[in-house]
Amino acid sequence: MKQIQIECDPSYNCPDIKYCKTIVTTVLTQDEVKNANINVIFGSDKLISDLKKQYFQVDQWTDVIAFRLNEYDQSEVEGEIYISLPTARISAKEYNEPYEREVARLIIHGTLHLLGYKDELESDKQKMTAMEEYYLGEANWKELFGT
Repeated sequence: MKQIQIECDPSYNCPDIKYCKTIVTTVLTQDEVKNANINVIFGSDKLISDLKKQYFQVDQWTDVIAFRLNEYDQSEVEGEIYISLPTARISAKEYNEPYEREVARLIIHGTLHLLGYKDELESDKQKMTAMEEYYLGEANWKELFGT
């Protein structure tokens, strides 16, 4: 069973819960994950930055952080994905992408990290980017904010 919870800081225009869950479920299903318990939390730059400092000892703004809460060799995926909506909006403008598409990409990116995909090396980053593009093609990201 796949349990996906979505939480959002109410001071932001929050994405549609149903579409967020569909995006995560699509990635999990394609990767043949049958059991998962994942929380996706949309919040502020400060929240994500504080988490980055606390858990990665890095003082920088970032758009997404994912925490796997159980071991990667376990078949069930337990984890949390934190996404900064303000940084997503800035990145969307920077990359000339629709905001909805950028938020969907971050959901996908965080989910891939929970599955064990990495992006430190350039070759790994290229693989993740290709996977993100594939899943963006599968996702109905235009509906993320009810537009």
